[in-house]
Amino acid sequence: MSFVVKYKDSNSNARVGTLRTSSGEIETPVFMPVCTGGVPKALSIDALSSIGFNFIVVNAYHLFLRPGHEEIKDFGGLHSFLNWKGTILTDSGGFQIFSLSSSATIEDEGVSFKSFIDGSTNLITPELSIKIQESLGSDLMMILDDCPKSDSEYSRILSSIERTREWALRSKKAKKTKNQLFGIVQGGIYKDLRKLSIDHMLDIDFDGYAIGGLGLGEGQDATYEITDHVCSFLPVDKPRYSMGIGKPEDIINSVEKGVDIFDCVVPTRNARNGTLYTSNGKINIKNSMYSMSDEPIDSHCDCYICKNYSIGYIRYLYMSGEIAALSLMSSSNLYFYKQLIDSIRKSIKGDSFMDFKKTFLERYRDEKN
Repeated sequence: MSFVVKYKDSNSNARVGTLRTSSGEIETPVFMPVCTGGVPKALSIDALSSIGFNFIVVNAYHLFLRPGHEEIKDFGGLHSFLNWKGTILTDSGGFQIFSLSSSATIEDEGVSFKSFIDGSTNLITPELSIKIQESLGSDLMMILDDCPKSDSEYSRILSSIERTREWALRSKKAKKTKNQLFGIVQGGIYKDLRKLSIDHMLDIDFDGYAIGGLGLGEGQDATYEITDHVCSFLPVDKPRYSMGIGKPEDIINSVEKGVDIFDCVVPTRNARNGTLYTSNGKINIKNSMYSMSDEPIDSHCDCYICKNYSIGYIRYLYMSGEIAALSLMSSSNLYFYKQLIDSIRKSIKGDSFMDFKKTFLERYRDEKN
């Protein structure tokens, strides 16, 4: 893997880079659709290609539980199993273990938990996490980290970054293939602990660095402040990944700080809950004002959905409980995200990112109606 910064905005830390992986080149900043179990919710994997995505994130923890990493390895790896020719990043799943299993316990050895599928007891260690991800055959892997709640006490977060350091060392030592490995910076909202975690990750030396533990209730101002703080200490010649950060305004503000890679369930999850993204802000498909409207979701959008379907028809499908509505709305939201990230890159190349940010945020309102 190689990463080269090609363009730099003169009025911010926004940058455009080229990330080369074993499955091809990725131009950053980039947004990865979330394919937790190997597919985006309510869509097929090839729908992502048709929208223009070539980089996805899947969850190693979920695939470990079902169908199993060895089974996928025997299938020829994730690329063959999913029929995906683009780049794949596997998240180790540390955060999901705690969010889906109330019985999860952290030990120095690893994380013990009961499967949310069949109740079986499992122990994932840093070494097993790497083995799982190498068996899956992803292009980019994440270390297993200890990700506490954002409102945890200082002492708990301090212990988490010390444990993450030890797990990071063990993860790197366990790595046997050429898959690239990212370290994860923890530390909550405490800048001194973030700096300590950064020092840990830089001392170990990874192919890229992720910012973990944000977007978990600390508030937008704190998110941006910590992002800026962390990016100021990370090397300029390696990619930076803000895990789980994905609201449009959060992406723009994080790009301004120097972040390169994003992922989030927001576009597809919100679609399933009735929210659509447009250039003028979010809209709620349940609103009766859209009943039988012959207007598109977004008159400024040239996606297949907006060109071929009215918002009145889509609302009818959604209110009728038709599965097709979830597919159409998810596709529309992901297209919005693809256009957003493409526009961000274009503005950086033209050294006009801050103007783009101002214009976009003035036009984009968090809630249209």
